[in-house]
Amino acid sequence: MAGIVSFWQLGLIGWPVGHSLSPVMHSAALQAAGLKGDYRLFPVPPLPGGASGLRDLLDEMRHGNINGLNVTIPHKQSVLPLMDELTPAAEAIGAVNTISMNGRLKGDNTDWLGFSRDLAAHLPKNIPAEGRRALVLGAGGSARAIVYALVQSGWKVNISARRLEQSGQMAADLSTPQNRITAVPLSDFSDLSAVRLIVNTTPAGMSPFIEETPWPSGLPFPKNALLYDLIYNPPQTKLMKAAEAAGLPAVNGLGMLIEQAALAFHLWTGQNVTSDIFKQAALERKSS
Repeated sequence: MAGIVSFWQLGLIGWPVGHSLSPVMHSAALQAAGLKGDYRLFPVPPLPGGASGLRDLLDEMRHGNINGLNVTIPHKQSVLPLMDELTPAAEAIGAVNTISMNGRLKGDNTDWLGFSRDLAAHLPKNIPAEGRRALVLGAGGSARAIVYALVQSGWKVNISARRLEQSGQMAADLSTPQNRITAVPLSDFSDLSAVRLIVNTTPAGMSPFIEETPWPSGLPFPKNALLYDLIYNPPQTKLMKAAEAAGLPAVNGLGMLIEQAALAFHLWTGQNVTSDIFKQAALERKSS
């Protein structure tokens, strides 16, 4: 495909998408790879109002006017029935964040591997297999990718979300015979002390709602956990500040964003651009 495309039209579907770092990262990657092109934001309202806009964008891909799309909130699950093909990861996760076209619309998910790669850079190296217990906050499309990634790495996962039915369904969907996921309200956890990793996949704390947090007031944090918040705007959420005040290390989701973007770029173009290119572009944009 890279040999016949002279100008790469890439983009991000979401609502809203105004604060995304994706355009600057992918523009830098195109330049580094010696490819001409651009990356646009495509605001599409949630369904049912955005149904026609979503279909129109995918038709643009089918006709070769768009060469690659990312998908973010709230369409990671909405696009599933509109794909001609799903990768095994996207099908298992039940969410798509990357769409490519090679005769057929193919839905993929690079969130899970992007998260795994970045998490490995922050986790202590000496966590024993029996100590790999994680608590995931939220049950949306991003949460599904995170839980899938953790299960693939042998973590025992607990899910806590406001809608217990949704988190219960996700636990049932992503459990394996060797690794059963549990879904319970955060207030019902009997022993948080065993948790070594907390991952926030909810939008609580994201700009402009920076005063929100998914962590219940008065609930103590486990003493030996890492907090990973998928939010990167603001760079330090209220949840991260609370965790650090309790003595926990806390990281935001910028690293995951960078890693999943590099994976998506390779799927579209076949070019291997290092994640450092994406990171440099993101950091320069955030500092400007």
